[in-house]
Amino acid sequence: MTATSTATGGARTGGTRTDGTGTDGIRTDGTIAVNPVLRVAPASPAVAAAYFAASLAFHADVSDVAAALAVDGDPGFVVLDSRSTESWDQGHVPGAVHLPTALIPEQAEQLLDKAVPVVTYCWGPGCNGATRAALALAELGFQVKEMLGGFEYWAREGFEFETWEGHERCAADPLTAPVGAEDCGC
Repeated sequence: MTATSTATGGARTGGTRTDGTGTDGIRTDGTIAVNPVLRVAPASPAVAAAYFAASLAFHADVSDVAAALAVDGDPGFVVLDSRSTESWDQGHVPGAVHLPTALIPEQAEQLLDKAVPVVTYCWGPGCNGATRAALALAELGFQVKEMLGGFEYWAREGFEFETWEGHERCAADPLTAPVGAEDCGC
């Protein structure tokens, strides 16, 4: 769907608006078709670099977490599953600490060391439970990151997980992980 605007601000040269609001095209009816991607201009490279660097300080993806956990020895962080006991029983990252978000204020300091960073996860990208858990931990003084993709992408990428019945592994979903390769190359 193409958005339309009859805005008159900014001169156009070669289809690019000189007011920095993106690329337009004039339709036959005289209205301006605004490119929905460039309706808001991209940030400057310096602002974008600061934003993306900050994002990496707050997030880790499941592949990076799995790679760090696969190395012998201490990965330098602890993984925290912030879901309910029923969800935990369905499957969780091996070695994760189970601490539902609602219990973080009263139990985190007994279960976790503030000197060790915590990586939180919940169900998946459609859930903000890991974000709420990370916020609760940060408010208590913990260093924290959120694992993007949550348990859903952990399982979809084919990493081993634990259930109340033992260890399981799903076949890697080719829409989320490369088939037959160690990593995605990113």
